[in-house]
Amino acid sequence: MDNIKNDNYYLEKIKKDIAFIVIHMKDVDLKALNENEVLLDSMMFRMIQISENSKKLSVEYKKGKPDLPWDEMSGLRNRIVHDYGNVDLNIVYETLKYDIPELMEQLRE
Repeated sequence: MDNIKNDNYYLEKIKKDIAFIVIHMKDVDLKALNENEVLLDSMMFRMIQISENSKKLSVEYKKGKPDLPWDEMSGLRNRIVHDYGNVDLNIVYETLKYDIPELMEQLRE
C-alpha cells in the first residue's frame, strides 16, 4: 500500500482508534459487549480502521518494529469484513481488552 501521507499521520490515526477502544471498553465485559450492538459495531469499525492504517505504514517503519504483529493487523480487516456474521466474539473481546492496549504500548516504544 502506498504511504501517501507519512508514517506519523497513519500512526496517529492508529493511536486514536486504540485510545477510543481502550476508553470505551474499560468497564465492559463479554456479556455487555455481546448485548450492545452499537458498541460492538463501533469496536469492530475501529479494529478495521487500525488494520487499514497499518497497511499504509512504510516498509521501513515496519522493519524498524519487527516485534509488532503486522500480518495479523493487516489480516484483521478481511476477517471482520468478509466473515462478519461468523466472527468469534470471544476472540474479538480478548483482542479488544488485551491485545489492543498492548499494541498501544508497543507503538510507544
